[in-house]
Amino acid sequence: MRFFNRKEPLVLLLGDLFFFLISLWLTLLIRNGEAPSEELFYTHLTPFAVLFAAWVLVFYIAGLYEKHTVILKNRLPSVLARTQLTNSGLAVAFFYLVPFFGITPKTVLFIYLFVSFALILFWRMYGYFFVGRRPVNNAILIGSGEEMKELVNEVNNNPVYNLRFISSVDLNRSDENGFWKEIVAKIYSEGVSVIAIDLANDNVEPILPHLYNMIFSNVNFIDMHKIYEDIFDRVPLSLLRYNWFMENISTTPRAVYDLLKRLMDVSLSFILFAVSLLAYPFVWLFIKLDDGGPLFIVQERIGEGNKIVKILKFRSMSRDDRGDYAGAKEPNTVTKVGRFLRKSRIDELPQLINVLKGDLSLIGPRPELPALARKYSEEIPYYNVRHLVRPGLSGWAQIYHDRHPHHGADTEETKNKLSYDLYYIKNRSFLLDIKIALRTLKTLVSMAGR
Repeated sequence: MRFFNRKEPLVLLLGDLFFFLISLWLTLLIRNGEAPSEELFYTHLTPFAVLFAAWVLVFYIAGLYEKHTVILKNRLPSVLARTQLTNSGLAVAFFYLVPFFGITPKTVLFIYLFVSFALILFWRMYGYFFVGRRPVNNAILIGSGEEMKELVNEVNNNPVYNLRFISSVDLNRSDENGFWKEIVAKIYSEGVSVIAIDLANDNVEPILPHLYNMIFSNVNFIDMHKIYEDIFDRVPLSLLRYNWFMENISTTPRAVYDLLKRLMDVSLSFILFAVSLLAYPFVWLFIKLDDGGPLFIVQERIGEGNKIVKILKFRSMSRDDRGDYAGAKEPNTVTKVGRFLRKSRIDELPQLINVLKGDLSLIGPRPELPALARKYSEEIPYYNVRHLVRPGLSGWAQIYHDRHPHHGADTEETKNKLSYDLYYIKNRSFLLDIKIALRTLKTLVSMAGR
């Protein structure tokens, strides 16, 4: 059973395309004061269709086809406005720099951008819920810990899900007299059709006989782990046991995926490295003018299989402390130029050499400093699992975890970061790598995430 509509991105895409078309027709109506002829409409539709494809890609990069898109009503206008600015730039460049179609619709384009923004905003904020909304099922959540509270809050406060938790049951109370009779009575009286349960909890075994007969009453059971992962796009660390890793984590080579991933790494990093060479003289000049120090630093990081790899970066701090934050005798600060290099991610361009060498991949968990990796391995269960795969320049945690720590130890936030890394390791595929690469473009363009 699915908590959210797996067809949601397709419904959103079809709705966008429909309103792109309607916007074009209305624009021509407004521009000419009368309904456009079939010939006029198709004359404009041919070049605009190319733009529609580009705009859909921009929408995807902006995250407008993510499964949580339709619940972000408070942020949707600003996200769409920024996306529309990008689309406007693409449209102007397309019509005026590529005059292949023989039209440069100044007034039409200006009107279209406003009309399409209004209709797409209406569709995303209100129209989708009339088309995509499904009947809501009453459910009970049986588990414990913070993850249970997160699930109840997320599901019950967002209309995108087809569930409503009428009650949450703490498994730590499972030994109370009459407790389970009360729960069973509520399940029948409230018309509960779904029970989400933490099957890995040590206290779950004694209650299973109480729930078994409900299978014959059309009650569906679903693992709390799976729900959490599907909704939050990360693995709930406190719910994990050794058996989860044995079932979900594999180091067996996957020939097709490994080949495609390496081909993507080599081809894209070679192109990006060749283009990035144009920036090297300017970076060298600005660093020399700033403090006169060296251009590069070489840092040790933990690579695949816990092996030490040496990565190359543009220097952004006053000196190279080699990651010794606690034992440093001299203060180490970010330089003026380094602040910009970090914000723009330019400081990481030399790491493309590491990708070509095979030390890093374009996509994967970010490599950690050895000292911090040792600290986290002692304090965070299962931390070393992230070293089973080749680390990358960007990863799942980089686009979904907003508070990942930089240049210092932070055990709590690293736990959250690990939950995203484990999600990637479990679900990694070439299509997932492509998705991360496209979403990384948004981070780079907006200079966010550092």
